[in-house]
Amino acid sequence: MNIQMVLLPVFVQVGLTFVMMFWMARARIGSLKRGEIKMRDMALGQSAWPARPQQVSNCYASQFELPLLFYVLAIFAWITKQTDLIFLVMAWIFVVSRLVHAYIHTTSNHVPTRFNAFAVGAIVLLLMWIIFAVRILII
Repeated sequence: MNIQMVLLPVFVQVGLTFVMMFWMARARIGSLKRGEIKMRDMALGQSAWPARPQQVSNCYASQFELPLLFYVLAIFAWITKQTDLIFLVMAWIFVVSRLVHAYIHTTSNHVPTRFNAFAVGAIVLLLMWIIFAVRILII
């Protein structure tokens, strides 16, 4: 397995994070310009933002939760030479689930559907970690 194949899903996940960051900035700046929020109101926290900027902001924040474990696993798996077709397929399933999750989060925000996308990614990532741990500890 070459490094490009292993890192491509990582790059896509990183790209999603940056897209969400710029989208959040645009949504927040727009909200400020439209007068939906005053600078002094948002200085103390997230609760003052109108729904749409908050929705995008929540999606951006979620890119620093579960994906962190994906990044660490990708690094560990590469270093320990545990990247194979199974790893690659599961990595792509995880990243696609994150893309779907972000899409749902920033559009309909239908919680049951969003949860299903999250759950797929979480379960796949858990399985990736279990496979990795078994390979490292038993082999």
